[in-house]
Amino acid sequence: QVRLVESGGGLVQAGGSLRLTCTVSRNILMFASMGWYRQAPGKSREFVGSILSGGRTNVVDSVKGRFTISRDNAKNTMYLQMDRLKPEDTAVYYCSADMSTSTGWGPIDDYWGQGTQVTVSF
Repeated sequence: QVRLVESGGGLVQAGGSLRLTCTVSRNILMFASMGWYRQAPGKSREFVGSILSGGRTNVVDSVKGRFTISRDNAKNTMYLQMDRLKPEDTAVYYCSADMSTSTGWGPIDDYWGQGTQVTVSF
């Protein structure tokens, strides 16, 4: 069974930083792609970015230049470094993984974590 567990969420002031961690129970090299999604109150879940098995990363325009995705294969862990946070980044953040080859823009949805809350205050 594959388990993904997010951590690192919390409350931060606008302009601050957080690093989210996604720890996986299996070797992450088995996945063709891994991703981050978020869901704000009253909104549908949206794609934030991904990292492919070859290491290429993609992020959506709304977070480009502020969010960075990376991974540590030895630790079976993926990260989302979030800098210059804005109140509109407030959401529950989910990590995901997929066995299928992806363009890098989703869907990446074979496996999901339980989510971690990020709240950015004014």
